[in-house]
Amino acid sequence: MTAFTDAADLLRASIAARAFPAASVEVGRREAVLWRDGFGSLTYDPGAPAAPADTIYDLASLTKVIATTTLAMRAVDDGRLRLEDRVADWVPDWRRGDRADVMIADLLAHCSGLTAYLPYYRDYTGRVEFQEAIADSPLEYAPRTRSIYSDLGFILLGFILEDAHARSASAPWPGTTDPGASLDAQFRRVAAYLTPEPLTFRPPRAWRDRIAPTEHDPWRGRTLVGEVHDENAWALGGVAGHAGLFGTAGAVGAFARAVLHTLQGASVLARGETMRRFVRRTEIPGSSRALGWDTMLPTSSCGTRMSPTAIGHTGFTGTSLWIDWERDVYVVLLTNRVHPTRENDAIREIRPRFHDLVVAAVAAG
Repeated sequence: MTAFTDAADLLRASIAARAFPAASVEVGRREAVLWRDGFGSLTYDPGAPAAPADTIYDLASLTKVIATTTLAMRAVDDGRLRLEDRVADWVPDWRRGDRADVMIADLLAHCSGLTAYLPYYRDYTGRVEFQEAIADSPLEYAPRTRSIYSDLGFILLGFILEDAHARSASAPWPGTTDPGASLDAQFRRVAAYLTPEPLTFRPPRAWRDRIAPTEHDPWRGRTLVGEVHDENAWALGGVAGHAGLFGTAGAVGAFARAVLHTLQGASVLARGETMRRFVRRTEIPGSSRALGWDTMLPTSSCGTRMSPTAIGHTGFTGTSLWIDWERDVYVVLLTNRVHPTRENDAIREIRPRFHDLVVAAVAAG
């Protein structure tokens, strides 16, 4: 831990400055954990329980890479889905002329033309209503001419992955009534293989004391503990392609090590060549996106010291995962920066500084 003193001090100072009440971190390599620790307390309340390293966090958009992108890779490897498949072949309502040639790869690369976000939870619940609304929503730009990070595309991708699994199993589809085809069920099988640590949609109530609270949500009229923060994911029952996972730093670290092994050629998450295709930056103008993943820019949350090929993602609740696979190092940082309100965005300045300190410490060690 001595090597990471500066990074630990930054987290403690950030907690003291009320950037977030709690944080867990894990840094490691393909074959080893180098540093795992917990900081702060679950809330700012006097006497609030400490937040140890095994605190469970709402992972928010880390769901996109840990669950949805992983399941997409496996579907490709199993022949259930092709990156070149047209969305219209899977979603009957997706047929208007401006979107007819949008492919699965475009959803993964955030270049489908869909806007970033719409508050569907105010008017819709459940898959059928969400799918129809997304398929009918106006495109913001011509597909593949630019990239706009879109929750909507990943919500739709989650639905498609369910149908792809159900179709391959000869189960009823679309709208899968096969419980084994649900996004939740598909990912449970992956998570059970990766780690015994908590990593799941809809965490059981028995875990509540270990979960870092997120926002006091005026829409739901309560402080959220173990209930997905993202409102659209909540309206979908807590399981969605864009958000919904909960987990510990150790669980996310186990996933990161699986990424590193897969990129080295071991078929852990997918075939090595499939994973390498997914982490390669697209040629969309002005985009840093790969398929599901973001890639390193000197202005991004990973700081300035990682390799240009590093991949990662952030989550709205204050979570992040970055993997510098050329240097064989990963960095997990989980916080509940949205507690008690999402208006606190001090983490934006902290993340790059933290990653620069960690990478410097690893290089020095």
